[in-house]
Amino acid sequence: MALQMSALFSYVRAPLFTVPLPCVRTDIQRAGIKFKHIFTPGSPQLGGKPATSPLRGHIHAAPRAEKLLTTTRALWRPSQGSSPSSSPRGKSVWLGRVALGTALGVSAAALVQSLHTGTLAAMALKVNLNSAEGDWKETKDFLLSLSVKDRRQYYRTPSSVPLDDVKAWTPTAVAAGSEKSRYPRNEKLDQKISLYSGDITQLEIDAIVNAANNSLLGGGGVDGAIHRAAGPLLKKECASLHGCETGEAKITCGYGLPAKYVIHTVGPIAQGGVGEKQKKALRSCYKNSLQTATANSARSVAFPCISTGIYGYPPEQAVHEALATVREYLDEHHDKLDRVIFCVFLPTDKELYLQNLPLYFPAAPTETTVKSKL
Repeated sequence: MALQMSALFSYVRAPLFTVPLPCVRTDIQRAGIKFKHIFTPGSPQLGGKPATSPLRGHIHAAPRAEKLLTTTRALWRPSQGSSPSSSPRGKSVWLGRVALGTALGVSAAALVQSLHTGTLAAMALKVNLNSAEGDWKETKDFLLSLSVKDRRQYYRTPSSVPLDDVKAWTPTAVAAGSEKSRYPRNEKLDQKISLYSGDITQLEIDAIVNAANNSLLGGGGVDGAIHRAAGPLLKKECASLHGCETGEAKITCGYGLPAKYVIHTVGPIAQGGVGEKQKKALRSCYKNSLQTATANSARSVAFPCISTGIYGYPPEQAVHEALATVREYLDEHHDKLDRVIFCVFLPTDKELYLQNLPLYFPAAPTETTVKSKL
């Protein structure tokens, strides 16, 4: 067994995901073999139980090796296509990778497919987003490596709303008799703003912002909803961040959320009234969240109404700080973001945004024709 384990781990040092296998795919297709996706939670290939370690306990290397070599030789026929490598070392590295996957409990045929598609890591990692016992770092790395399509099987929300289903806000003229626009028109910002009325935890975008408390360990309102939807591993990663100061922002994985990331920011408490300190802190929440999003290549981000709940910031004042900060950031960094979504839940908040959006993102001026009275 010691010799078998030594041989197994001698191959782990080689990169696992970079070898193209056109000859293998050709032979598989000629043989009429069709594969199903093997990485669904609870599938037999992943053990069907929460993981305690990426490597499963009982490795029967010897009996599998014989079957492995027979299967591998049948699948790999260099004469019918280009081989992974023409050198003996190239062949041995490829066979070693197959040996590693077989030792992890994956069939040789399924492993060949995984080597071609670059998903061998998923075979070794069992993801259980309902348990706090897993390694959040490994789970985070795994989830962030997936495409949106592959990540959907791990969502813990009952449904999700892709970005394409969130309509961009169309600039409208300021209502007659109301306040004039506070900012000039900027055509580069068209299609970059959305007003969405619904559940922020269902948005399938790059990042959602969480109106968190200083501990980052969960709470009520939006904060509690995000933690419940993401699962217990979110709290474990948040605990590693050691809290967050008011006005600052920190980022984590989204885990079971459709959003790839969660950006946690702590709004000011304004129950005693709003002064310059509270205004500055609220603007910092929006600005630092946007900076954190772009620093992590997130091109779509959604904001809840920060501090307007139990923190007591008057919504009719908070809306101006939110819109002004986003407008100023986009003026300078419009190329770094595709969409900023203001996600509201209360009808009164929606009405506030509808009334004030034209002040910060105005439409093109309309031409008026003066008719002669003659």
